[in-house]
Amino acid sequence: MERSANRELANFLRRLQWALCALAVGWLVWLLAPVLTPFVLAALLGWLGDPLVDRLERSCRSRNASVILVFSVMAALVLLGLLLLLPLLQRQVVTLVASLPGYRDWLVGTGLPWLERKTGLQLVGWLDPQHLIALMRAHWEQAGGTAATLLGYLSRSGFALLAWIANIVLLPVLTFFFLRDWDLIVERVAALVPRDHTATVSRLAHESSQVLGGFLRGQLLVMLILGVLYGAGLAAIGLDVGILIGVVAGVLTFVPYLGPATVIVLGGLAALIQYGDWQHLVGVLAVFGVGQVIESVWLTPKIVGDRIGLHPAAVIFAVLAGGQLFGFLGMLLALPVAAIANVLLRYAHERYTHSRLYAGQPAADGVPSPMVVATEIAPAPPIPGDGAT
Repeated sequence: MERSANRELANFLRRLQWALCALAVGWLVWLLAPVLTPFVLAALLGWLGDPLVDRLERSCRSRNASVILVFSVMAALVLLGLLLLLPLLQRQVVTLVASLPGYRDWLVGTGLPWLERKTGLQLVGWLDPQHLIALMRAHWEQAGGTAATLLGYLSRSGFALLAWIANIVLLPVLTFFFLRDWDLIVERVAALVPRDHTATVSRLAHESSQVLGGFLRGQLLVMLILGVLYGAGLAAIGLDVGILIGVVAGVLTFVPYLGPATVIVLGGLAALIQYGDWQHLVGVLAVFGVGQVIESVWLTPKIVGDRIGLHPAAVIFAVLAGGQLFGFLGMLLALPVAAIANVLLRYAHERYTHSRLYAGQPAADGVPSPMVVATEIAPAPPIPGDGAT
């Protein structure tokens, strides 16, 4: 009895140590989130490109030559995308800025009065210049504090912009090193796993890699196809900023329902403000419907499938929770962590259904428990179509 109690205490202390280590790692990630962002993104790119590097290496090429070839192709694709997209998006942003007065006039003259009639709220008066000036005079001291806060924010934003530039410069360098040394990193991490858990950890790591790799590669392709489809469709019906809306919707497609909702909301508002008729609004709905049919019938089943195994609500929660806890780094890690957690939960469910806790403890006198007796005595239900009456 004493030996059993000591064993349970040792197991509890071991689990407590692992929990404290996990909390310490989470706290450290939270502190270093801005610094870790380029490393995590480069690691994801290196992990996505490693299978192609391994395939080239097996075809009698050296590791360095394979890495240089894959890295060059990835860099060429990124540069080609930037050369094609940046001038187009720049023209779209210029068009959007030039259209802002028209959007303001529509909001004050049409949108807000309609909301006032429907809700009974007084909204237009808040945008009157005289009202805004009087509000600033009434809260001058608070406005001064707000201005100081705004200046501090702008100064911090300048440093943040420099940090982003440094991260962009670091990203290709880190990606190359991760591509070159990915197998070595995996070997060194695997060497740290306790020997009696090697088989289990290898199995879970392989399942996580398969699930996450298939999902991310498929999702990136779906985002690209839907972005092109939405942008071309909205531009075809005559929206001046249709390509910009399509690109934004394609990028947001990785969050379930957010990409299509962007097409409906932003495309509908752009159609109402630019044309003010129902025909162009129907055109936006048609683009949305075609995109949804193609995504649900062909793209998601054929390219992505059910590889991540997560409910859409769980994906949305993971992205929002990651962004709330760790900012952009958390949003970047949300789906990989959720996919790995789902693999671990399936493994925990498998262990639970094979455990003594689930099956029940055998009786001390050797007589099976009532649940086992009921399972053995109760006849199996007839299978439909087997001829049983």
